[in-house]
Amino acid sequence: MVVAALALLAGLWAGLLGWSHLAGERSPLDGVEAQLADMRLLIAGRREPPPAVVIVAIDDRTVAGERGYPLSRQVLAKLVDAIAAGKARALAIDLLLLDAGVPENDRALAEALSRIPSVIAAAGRFDRANDGASSIPGTSDVLWPASPFDSSAMPGLVNISTDSGGAPRHLPLLFQTDHGLTPAFVLRAVTLFTGQDPVFGADRVQIAERSVALDLGFHLPLRFYGPRGAVETLSAAAVLAGSVPTERLRDRIVVIGATATAVGDTFGTPFDPVTPGVEVLATGIAQLLGGPGLVRDGAVRRVDAGMTLALAVFGALTIALTPLSLGTGLVALVTGAWLLATIALFAQGYWFSGVLPLAGMLPPAALAMALRQHWERRQSRGHARAEAALRQFQPPVLAERIARDPDFLRQPVMQSAAILFVDLSGFTRLSEQAGPAQTREFLKEFHTLVENEIAAHDGLVMTFMGDGAMIVFGIPEARPDDATRAFAAAWDLIGDVRSWIDKAELAAGHPDLRVGAHFGQVVVSRLGHETHQHIMATGDSVNVASRLMEVAKEHGAALAVSAEFMAALGEGGGRREPDDTRAIDIRGRRQPISVALWRMRQDAH
Repeated sequence: MVVAALALLAGLWAGLLGWSHLAGERSPLDGVEAQLADMRLLIAGRREPPPAVVIVAIDDRTVAGERGYPLSRQVLAKLVDAIAAGKARALAIDLLLLDAGVPENDRALAEALSRIPSVIAAAGRFDRANDGASSIPGTSDVLWPASPFDSSAMPGLVNISTDSGGAPRHLPLLFQTDHGLTPAFVLRAVTLFTGQDPVFGADRVQIAERSVALDLGFHLPLRFYGPRGAVETLSAAAVLAGSVPTERLRDRIVVIGATATAVGDTFGTPFDPVTPGVEVLATGIAQLLGGPGLVRDGAVRRVDAGMTLALAVFGALTIALTPLSLGTGLVALVTGAWLLATIALFAQGYWFSGVLPLAGMLPPAALAMALRQHWERRQSRGHARAEAALRQFQPPVLAERIARDPDFLRQPVMQSAAILFVDLSGFTRLSEQAGPAQTREFLKEFHTLVENEIAAHDGLVMTFMGDGAMIVFGIPEARPDDATRAFAAAWDLIGDVRSWIDKAELAAGHPDLRVGAHFGQVVVSRLGHETHQHIMATGDSVNVASRLMEVAKEHGAALAVSAEFMAALGEGGGRREPDDTRAIDIRGRRQPISVALWRMRQDAH
């Protein structure tokens, strides 16, 4: 249920982002996407523009030669005449000729413009209150060319669409003006050059034999070819001086614009922080004429939205349903693959969004990760509580082993072990007179003493049986010194219990500890029903150790040890000489066994 809700939330979030992207709405993601686009453009490197476009620049040399800017209409007329004489096919003037000048100079420029198909810059002004009301930009006012130029050349709007940082990203090809639907400067120039009117489709424009994909609102995505000067540029001063060969202009579209320092508009591009506006327009013209461009149409945006949805749901479900390290690795791998694909596709001219799928994937993935960590912490706390509870019913060493390895002892194991059975003689009489409450406290202290002493010698209390206990050395793994540690533990335990009993204020009796010890093969396994099991050591060795505890009681000894135990103990191991060694019949055994006895009088411990 939680996973389904998470997938739904991821889908809703990604769907919201995708819908906004398809609608072309501005968002904070645009700035990040612009940076990624610049990076991919630099990775793709420089491209060669088509040779049909050339810029005639009013540069520093021209301004110096004409002693100022703007150039006079008479000088502009001479420049246009020189371009027409050079057999250029079309002329685009990126200059605002808004006011009337000296009449004869204006007439001279108008006559020069009539000798070559020309477009002159117009500039639209926009009301921010209506920004985004239509996919095609709508002007509140337009600065049109002054008369008589409007009758000699066609007007075209030179407005450029920039991002929040002022970098040019698109060129609108159509504008809504007081003259109706008006073509942009670059579209007018290309129309004059080809001699054919453009035909618009849903998200493209057909120019002669070439179909160019467009973004929303008939915007042309800009792809710059390189730093300033990537589009061939000639000095207007050289053209005026007649030093430019005719073939440099023949059958080309010439774009006149200002590039002089502190003159005209400039823009920052990925290749150059100072790119003249005329070169931005020339880049748009070159793309419409067949130069390398970018495809960011409705189909590309739909892929962006679909990829955003897929990555968001994939990321959320993968992190929620797989191990966290594996899930995050898979999500990072798929996301990285998509980013690499956008770089490769950008080099081929397809502008897929890099940031939108990331923005769609990261919040749901982060939420899934937080929920997964919360769930795992709860699971961990639950396991810790279960392990703590398990430790109360299983020896700590076994509880830890089971928690680490749930399959521990699924199959029985036979191994050698040292087995001790301990019991308090005289406990029955004590419990009858002390009462239940005092008896319980007495047993609790006794069990604690036994557990601490055995743990100090790395032994294992398998089970407590009232006033007795079964103790094993060699589980879960056998060690070479099991018998040595078992003997030392038995010896120390007898002394500790006697000291404790001496200090205890007992209502009746004076119990004493009896210990039986044997060394031999045991079967370690899980006993009980599948849903209620205990780990136990069983076999004849366990029975012998239990009988030896009875032998110690019968013979008034504190410790009774089998010959097998003595053999495992060896000559060292801190062994002490027994008070008596005899062959004793053991219940359940056909042959007597040799038993060593230590009586250890209480007044001598």
